[in-house]
Amino acid sequence: MRAPVAEQTDPAIRGHRRRPFTPPAPLAFGKGGGRRVLGALLALSLAGCSPNKVSLRGGPREYVATDYEDVLERWTRTEDLITLAELDNLLQTTATFESWDFRWAYVVRYVEDYRLTIEQRKKLLEKTLDETKQGHHFFVAITGGERRFNDLTKPDSAWIVRLIDSTGNETAPEEITIIKRPNAIEQTYYPYITVFHQAFRIRFPQVRADGRPTISPNAEWVGLRFAGAQGNSELRWVLDRDLPSERAQRAAAVK
Repeated sequence: MRAPVAEQTDPAIRGHRRRPFTPPAPLAFGKGGGRRVLGALLALSLAGCSPNKVSLRGGPREYVATDYEDVLERWTRTEDLITLAELDNLLQTTATFESWDFRWAYVVRYVEDYRLTIEQRKKLLEKTLDETKQGHHFFVAITGGERRFNDLTKPDSAWIVRLIDSTGNETAPEEITIIKRPNAIEQTYYPYITVFHQAFRIRFPQVRADGRPTISPNAEWVGLRFAGAQGNSELRWVLDRDLPSERAQRAAAVK
């Protein structure tokens, strides 16, 4: 999702007393680094035992601006590709799935930051949510290994990225755009970006050439796979498949 611009200007983001999003900590190497790496791997594996579920359903949300950090965290994943032989972090990938739910919270936060009018909010929300009908969008930041080989837009990149799901679907991106110099909005709204990261916007189609959806309605999770000669890593979003109608039926049964 490209950062919206109010009145074609780029004013500084106003300060907020909100709980900050906690960026992924870089893994430490060198003296004693092995123990820290193994400890980090254990922490990551334990954290992965109970992943937060997300929903791809549309519909209105009741977010306020202070909800943005929580929503960002819910839709963001980080994975590290590590070679244990040399304890080298080959690739750290952080990605935010810019879903309908995420975009709603993003717009609410942006509207407060820039003090937009009700009419401006309406137009911005419609435009932003409409982009979810055109594809699946991700904001991605990667670091590790040799920086010159981490440019996903280059033919000699060390990595390719695919949209995957639990049913076996695998889809190549329609568009990858590198963000050479993240602006104030991107640095504030995606606070995990550092000077060591390369940032990208990646769009995948919603429908395959054969007419099937790239994310199956029966999928239990959807993810991004980064693969290359040095290995591969996957970022996964576990999907909440509990449909509203089913919840309503259970609620009615209880009554």
